Amino acid sequence: MRSISPAREYDVPALADLNNRYAPEGLTLPRSPAFVEAHIDDYRVVRDDDGHVVGCVCIDEYSPSLVELVSLAVDPAQQGKGLGAQLIRAAVELAAKRGYPEIFAVSFSDSLFQRCGFHFQDIEKYPEKKSRYDKVSVDEWTIGHKHCFAMSLPAHET
Repeated sequence: MRSISPAREYDVPALADLNNRYAPEGLTLPRSPAFVEAHIDDYRVVRDDDGHVVGCVCIDEYSPSLVELVSLAVDPAQQGKGLGAQLIRAAVELAAKRGYPEIFAVSFSDSLFQRCGFHFQDIEKYPEKKSRYDKVSVDEWTIGHKHCFAMSLPAHET
């Protein structure tokens, strides 16, 4: 099991590249280096033995009570090793630590999110998400059959 760590400023190009590798298939939304840089404190990464980023995840705040798990990506050569689940757990931990009562995600990876403790949720519960998707990609809802997942988070005591 590899360790998960916060992303660093020098990771910005690698994070954008890894995420955008999956954007043409509709698996991730495109992320510019500016987006990554603005959210660098919200990213968690896993590195290979040489220190290169081979997996990432980010949390994106909608409001003080709602955050989305976004930009989950693992290098194809590293898939099948449990890194996606590790990254999801890291995002959940970060969201809980920051005091969000709930986290949600939109993904094709039904079994992965269910194994990580998420449950199916109606996307209509999150009109903010639909609004953001419409601004980024008008065909986002027609690319494939993505599902919405959510998880309630425990209250974090500071």
